[in-house]
Amino acid sequence: MSSARSISSRVLRWLGWAALACFAATFLLVLVLRWVDPPTSAFMLASRIGAAKNYQVHQQWADYGRISRHAPLAVIASEDQRFPEHWGFDFKSIDDSIRESRNGKRLRGASTITQQVAKNLFLWKGQSMVRKGLEAYFTVLIETLWPKRRIIEVYLNVAEFGPGVYGVEAASRRYFRKGAARLTPDESALLAAVLPNPRRLKVHAPSVYVRRRQEWILWQMRGLGGTGYLVALDDARKR
Repeated sequence: MSSARSISSRVLRWLGWAALACFAATFLLVLVLRWVDPPTSAFMLASRIGAAKNYQVHQQWADYGRISRHAPLAVIASEDQRFPEHWGFDFKSIDDSIRESRNGKRLRGASTITQQVAKNLFLWKGQSMVRKGLEAYFTVLIETLWPKRRIIEVYLNVAEFGPGVYGVEAASRRYFRKGAARLTPDESALLAAVLPNPRRLKVHAPSVYVRRRQEWILWQMRGLGGTGYLVALDDARKR
């Protein structure tokens, strides 16, 4: 009996040390990425592994200062308008989504930009409880260790804008033949319009739905106050 208790104690001790080591490793990884630009992401790696031989991933890093101010504004207007205010989870949007689903509407996603960064950088596609738990964990780490400006910078560089096209710099060059620094409000809104499903929604051949979504995003950008809104973003919870 005492032998069994001793084994259980050792197992629990090892599990505790393993959990502590995992926390330390992920904490240090996220902390380093506050300053070091990630060379790839989990989603990019998965695309390479699961694709045919001739499949190419196009991605070129662009620092925040080399991206048109219209691009982050369009993404925030489209994906997460409470981005400067929340700590990684938009509980109001989650509550609104649940309420709408109870009224017969399709349950829509309420992921924040920070959650999408966590998922794109570190995780895999899917809806399992394990993945959701890890997403929440990495979201908390990112919000704790990164300023808001870094979060949006990384998101703009790892988001998928079309099959094999990752990051706003690669997307701008592929679809508009110019760097991300020269994106106009219309172009930025069009890129943001395909983010919900970049494999189906096309920047180079926008459907009626994409055009309508582009117009809605432009209207939201104006409602937020234009690029002046990003001053509040730069000041948001400076750390």
